[in-house]
Amino acid sequence: MDTENPMSRVWPLPVRGEPFQRADADSIRRMEAIGAATACAKLHSMGVTRTAVQGPTALETGSRVVGSALTLQFMPQREDVASGLGQEYVERDTALWAVLETVQPGDVLVVQAWGSNFTGCFGDMLVRYFKRRGGAGIVVDGRIRDAARVRELGVPIWCTGTTPHYASQTDLFPWAYDVPVAAGGVLCLPGDVVVADDDGAVIVPAGKAQELIQDAEDHEDWESFSRMRLEQGARLSDYYPLSPNSRAEYEQWRDNQAKLPAR
Repeated sequence: MDTENPMSRVWPLPVRGEPFQRADADSIRRMEAIGAATACAKLHSMGVTRTAVQGPTALETGSRVVGSALTLQFMPQREDVASGLGQEYVERDTALWAVLETVQPGDVLVVQAWGSNFTGCFGDMLVRYFKRRGGAGIVVDGRIRDAARVRELGVPIWCTGTTPHYASQTDLFPWAYDVPVAAGGVLCLPGDVVVADDDGAVIVPAGKAQELIQDAEDHEDWESFSRMRLEQGARLSDYYPLSPNSRAEYEQWRDNQAKLPAR
Protein backbone atom coordinates (compact mmCIF):
# COMPACT_ATOMS: atom_id res chain seq x y z
CA MET A 1 0.00 0.00 0.00
CA ASP A 2 1.21 3.49 -0.84
CA THR A 3 1.21 5.27 2.51
CA GLU A 4 1.98 8.59 0.83
CA ASN A 5 -1.21 8.51 -1.20
CA PRO A 6 -4.37 8.88 0.94
CA MET A 7 -6.48 7.55 -1.92
CA SER A 8 -4.96 4.08 -1.49
CA ARG A 9 -5.99 3.66 2.14
CA VAL A 10 -9.55 2.44 1.58
CA TRP A 11 -9.77 1.74 -2.15
CA PRO A 12 -6.89 1.78 -4.65
CA LEU A 13 -7.23 4.75 -6.98
CA PRO A 14 -7.22 5.48 -9.79
CA VAL A 15 -9.16 2.53 -11.15
CA ARG A 16 -8.25 1.47 -14.68
CA GLY A 17 -10.41 -0.80 -16.81
CA GLU A 18 -9.37 -3.57 -19.15
CA PRO A 19 -7.41 -2.92 -22.38
CA PHE A 20 -9.69 -2.05 -25.28
CA GLN A 21 -9.51 -1.72 -29.04
CA ARG A 22 -9.96 1.69 -30.62
CA ALA A 23 -12.18 2.14 -33.65
CA ASP A 24 -10.27 1.59 -36.88
CA ALA A 25 -9.11 4.56 -38.92
CA ASP A 26 -11.21 3.69 -41.99
CA SER A 27 -14.44 3.64 -39.96
CA ILE A 28 -13.59 7.02 -38.45
CA ARG A 29 -12.78 8.47 -41.87
CA ARG A 30 -16.04 7.26 -43.42
CA MET A 31 -18.08 8.41 -40.45
CA GLU A 32 -16.74 11.95 -40.75
CA ALA A 33 -19.37 12.60 -43.43
CA ILE A 34 -22.23 11.48 -41.14
CA GLY A 35 -23.99 14.00 -38.93
CA ALA A 36 -25.04 13.33 -35.35
CA ALA A 37 -28.73 13.47 -36.27
CA THR A 38 -28.31 10.90 -39.03
CA ALA A 39 -26.25 8.63 -36.78
CA CYS A 40 -28.87 8.85 -34.04
CA ALA A 41 -31.78 8.15 -36.40
CA LYS A 42 -30.06 5.23 -38.09
CA LEU A 43 -29.08 3.63 -34.79
CA HIS A 44 -32.68 3.99 -33.64
CA SER A 45 -33.88 2.09 -36.71
CA MET A 46 -31.27 -0.57 -35.90
CA GLY A 47 -32.78 -1.03 -32.43
CA VAL A 48 -30.26 1.01 -30.42
CA THR A 49 -32.47 3.75 -29.03
CA ARG A 50 -30.40 5.51 -26.32
CA THR A 51 -27.47 7.09 -28.11
CA ALA A 52 -27.90 10.88 -27.86
CA VAL A 53 -26.00 12.32 -24.89
CA GLN A 54 -28.45 14.55 -23.03
CA GLY A 55 -27.26 17.86 -21.58
CA PRO A 56 -23.90 18.72 -23.14
CA THR A 57 -23.90 21.19 -26.02
CA ALA A 58 -21.08 22.51 -28.17
CA LEU A 59 -18.96 25.11 -26.39
CA GLU A 60 -18.42 26.74 -29.79
CA THR A 61 -21.07 26.78 -32.51
CA GLY A 62 -19.92 24.94 -35.61
CA SER A 63 -17.84 22.40 -33.71
CA ARG A 64 -17.69 18.86 -35.04
CA VAL A 65 -15.74 15.76 -34.15
CA VAL A 66 -15.67 12.05 -34.93
CA GLY A 67 -13.36 9.76 -33.01
CA SER A 68 -12.80 6.70 -30.89
CA ALA A 69 -14.04 6.98 -27.32
CA LEU A 70 -11.67 7.21 -24.38
CA THR A 71 -13.54 7.24 -21.08
CA LEU A 72 -13.22 8.94 -17.69
CA GLN A 73 -15.53 8.44 -14.70
CA PHE A 74 -16.13 10.83 -11.82
CA MET A 75 -17.73 9.48 -8.67
CA PRO A 76 -19.23 11.16 -5.58
CA GLN A 77 -16.69 12.21 -2.98
CA ARG A 78 -16.45 10.40 0.33
CA GLU A 79 -13.93 11.83 2.73
CA ASP A 80 -12.53 8.51 3.93
CA VAL A 81 -11.82 7.44 0.35
CA ALA A 82 -11.22 10.49 -1.77
CA SER A 83 -12.13 14.15 -1.63
CA GLY A 84 -10.92 17.51 -2.84
CA LEU A 85 -9.80 18.60 0.62
CA GLY A 86 -6.18 18.41 -0.48
CA GLN A 87 -6.95 20.96 -3.17
CA GLU A 88 -5.85 20.62 -6.80
CA TYR A 89 -2.53 18.99 -5.98
CA VAL A 90 -4.32 15.77 -5.05
CA GLU A 91 -5.80 15.56 -8.55
CA ARG A 92 -2.51 14.74 -10.26
CA ASP A 93 -2.67 11.28 -8.65
CA THR A 94 -6.18 10.66 -9.97
CA ALA A 95 -7.82 9.19 -13.06
CA LEU A 96 -8.03 12.71 -14.49
CA TRP A 97 -4.29 13.01 -14.87
CA ALA A 98 -3.83 9.30 -15.68
CA VAL A 99 -6.26 9.22 -18.59
CA LEU A 100 -4.54 12.18 -20.25
CA GLU A 101 -1.32 10.16 -20.41
CA THR A 102 -3.11 7.52 -22.51
CA VAL A 103 -4.58 9.88 -25.13
CA GLN A 104 -3.80 8.89 -28.70
CA PRO A 105 -4.31 11.01 -31.83
CA GLY A 106 -7.98 11.15 -32.77
CA ASP A 107 -9.37 10.13 -29.38
CA VAL A 108 -12.57 11.70 -28.07
CA LEU A 109 -12.66 11.77 -24.28
CA VAL A 110 -16.14 10.95 -22.91
CA VAL A 111 -16.63 11.90 -19.27
CA GLN A 112 -19.23 10.82 -16.74
CA ALA A 113 -19.73 13.79 -14.42
CA TRP A 114 -23.37 13.31 -13.44
CA GLY A 115 -24.46 16.63 -14.92
CA SER A 116 -22.81 18.42 -12.00
CA ASN A 117 -23.05 22.21 -12.09
CA PHE A 118 -20.15 22.54 -9.65
CA THR A 119 -17.40 20.36 -11.13
CA GLY A 120 -14.99 21.98 -13.59
CA CYS A 121 -13.77 18.75 -15.14
CA PHE A 122 -11.25 20.43 -17.45
CA GLY A 123 -9.48 23.74 -17.60
CA ASP A 124 -6.85 25.43 -19.73
CA MET A 125 -3.85 23.32 -18.75
CA LEU A 126 -5.54 19.95 -19.09
CA VAL A 127 -7.20 20.76 -22.41
CA ARG A 128 -3.89 22.16 -23.64
CA TYR A 129 -2.14 18.88 -22.78
CA PHE A 130 -4.98 16.86 -24.31
CA LYS A 131 -4.57 18.79 -27.54
CA ARG A 132 -0.79 18.36 -27.59
CA ARG A 133 -1.21 14.60 -27.34
CA GLY A 134 -3.49 14.65 -30.40
CA GLY A 135 -6.88 14.42 -28.71
CA ALA A 136 -9.71 15.28 -31.09
CA GLY A 137 -12.49 16.40 -28.74
CA ILE A 138 -14.14 16.12 -25.33
CA VAL A 139 -17.73 15.26 -24.38
CA VAL A 140 -18.47 15.79 -20.68
CA ASP A 141 -21.84 15.69 -18.94
CA GLY A 142 -20.58 18.37 -16.58
CA ARG A 143 -18.76 21.67 -16.74
CA ILE A 144 -15.40 23.14 -17.65
CA ARG A 145 -13.51 26.17 -16.39
CA ASP A 146 -11.03 28.69 -17.89
CA ALA A 147 -13.57 29.03 -20.69
CA ALA A 148 -11.89 31.92 -22.52
CA ARG A 149 -8.50 30.19 -22.73
CA VAL A 150 -10.09 26.85 -23.58
CA ARG A 151 -11.96 28.42 -26.49
CA GLU A 152 -8.67 29.81 -27.80
CA LEU A 153 -7.25 26.28 -27.97
CA GLY A 154 -9.83 25.28 -30.57
CA VAL A 155 -10.51 21.80 -29.14
CA PRO A 156 -14.12 20.79 -29.87
CA ILE A 157 -15.87 20.43 -26.50
CA TRP A 158 -19.43 19.50 -25.53
CA CYS A 159 -20.32 20.33 -21.94
CA THR A 160 -23.21 21.58 -19.82
CA GLY A 161 -21.65 24.97 -19.12
CA THR A 162 -18.83 26.63 -17.22
CA THR A 163 -17.84 27.07 -13.58
CA PRO A 164 -14.93 28.59 -11.63
CA HIS A 165 -14.50 25.33 -9.68
CA TYR A 166 -11.69 22.87 -10.29
CA ALA A 167 -12.48 19.18 -10.81
CA SER A 168 -12.60 17.93 -7.21
CA GLN A 169 -13.53 21.17 -5.46
CA THR A 170 -17.08 20.21 -4.53
CA ASP A 171 -19.05 16.99 -4.96
CA LEU A 172 -17.18 14.69 -7.38
CA PHE A 173 -13.77 13.07 -7.69
CA PRO A 174 -11.92 11.62 -10.73
CA TRP A 175 -12.22 7.91 -10.04
CA ALA A 176 -11.66 5.62 -13.03
CA TYR A 177 -10.71 5.50 -16.70
CA ASP A 178 -10.97 2.99 -19.55
CA VAL A 179 -14.25 1.84 -17.96
CA PRO A 180 -17.88 1.97 -19.12
CA VAL A 181 -19.38 5.38 -18.38
CA ALA A 182 -22.85 6.90 -18.35
CA ALA A 183 -22.70 10.23 -20.14
CA GLY A 184 -25.93 12.19 -20.25
CA GLY A 185 -27.96 9.02 -19.76
CA VAL A 186 -26.12 7.09 -22.47
CA LEU A 187 -23.80 4.13 -22.01
CA CYS A 188 -20.38 4.63 -23.60
CA LEU A 189 -17.82 1.83 -23.74
CA PRO A 190 -14.15 2.45 -24.45
CA GLY A 191 -13.63 2.10 -28.20
CA ASP A 192 -17.14 3.16 -29.19
CA VAL A 193 -17.34 5.89 -31.82
CA VAL A 194 -18.38 9.43 -30.94
CA VAL A 195 -20.10 11.66 -33.52
CA ALA A 196 -20.74 15.19 -32.28
CA ASP A 197 -21.79 18.44 -33.92
CA ASP A 198 -24.22 21.32 -33.30
CA ASP A 199 -27.04 18.81 -32.78
CA GLY A 200 -25.20 17.21 -29.87
CA ALA A 201 -23.10 14.12 -29.22
CA VAL A 202 -24.06 10.58 -30.23
CA ILE A 203 -22.40 7.36 -29.06
CA VAL A 204 -22.12 4.74 -31.80
CA PRO A 205 -21.57 1.20 -30.44
CA ALA A 206 -18.36 -0.19 -31.91
CA GLY A 207 -20.13 -3.31 -33.14
CA LYS A 208 -22.71 -1.26 -35.04
CA ALA A 209 -20.29 1.12 -36.77
CA GLN A 210 -19.97 -0.69 -40.10
CA GLU A 211 -23.71 -1.26 -40.49
CA LEU A 212 -24.36 2.37 -39.61
CA ILE A 213 -21.80 3.62 -42.10
CA GLN A 214 -23.27 1.64 -44.98
CA ASP A 215 -26.82 2.75 -44.20
CA ALA A 216 -25.93 6.36 -43.43
CA GLU A 217 -23.80 6.88 -46.53
CA ASP A 218 -26.82 6.05 -48.67
CA HIS A 219 -28.99 8.28 -46.44
CA GLU A 220 -26.64 11.26 -46.79
CA ASP A 221 -26.53 10.79 -50.57
CA TRP A 222 -30.29 10.67 -51.04
CA GLU A 223 -30.78 13.63 -48.73
CA SER A 224 -28.39 15.62 -50.94
CA PHE A 225 -30.47 14.60 -53.94
CA SER A 226 -33.74 15.47 -52.19
CA ARG A 227 -32.36 18.82 -51.06
CA MET A 228 -31.48 19.62 -54.66
CA ARG A 229 -34.93 18.64 -55.94
CA LEU A 230 -36.70 20.68 -53.23
CA GLU A 231 -34.63 23.71 -54.22
CA GLN A 232 -35.82 23.11 -57.78
CA GLY A 233 -39.44 23.29 -56.63
CA ALA A 234 -40.35 19.64 -56.09
CA ARG A 235 -43.00 18.63 -53.53
CA LEU A 236 -41.78 17.69 -50.06
CA SER A 237 -44.02 14.62 -49.89
CA ASP A 238 -42.42 13.24 -53.07
CA TYR A 239 -38.82 13.61 -51.97
CA TYR A 240 -38.66 13.53 -48.17
CA PRO A 241 -38.53 10.71 -47.54
CA LEU A 242 -38.13 9.22 -50.99
CA SER A 243 -41.17 7.60 -52.55
CA PRO A 244 -40.73 4.49 -54.73
CA ASN A 245 -40.72 6.69 -57.84
CA SER A 246 -38.32 9.28 -56.44
CA ARG A 247 -36.10 6.49 -55.13
CA ALA A 248 -35.72 5.18 -58.68
CA GLU A 249 -34.97 8.74 -59.83
CA TYR A 250 -32.37 9.11 -57.08
CA GLU A 251 -30.65 5.85 -58.02
CA GLN A 252 -30.40 6.99 -61.62
CA TRP A 253 -28.97 10.34 -60.46
CA ARG A 254 -26.48 8.56 -58.18
CA ASP A 255 -25.31 6.31 -61.01
CA ASN A 256 -24.86 9.32 -63.30
CA GLN A 257 -22.88 11.13 -60.59
CA ALA A 258 -20.56 8.15 -60.26
CA LYS A 259 -19.77 8.33 -63.97
CA LEU A 260 -18.71 11.98 -63.82
CA PRO A 261 -14.94 12.58 -63.93
CA ALA A 262 -13.37 13.42 -60.60
CA ARG A 263 -12.64 17.11 -60.08
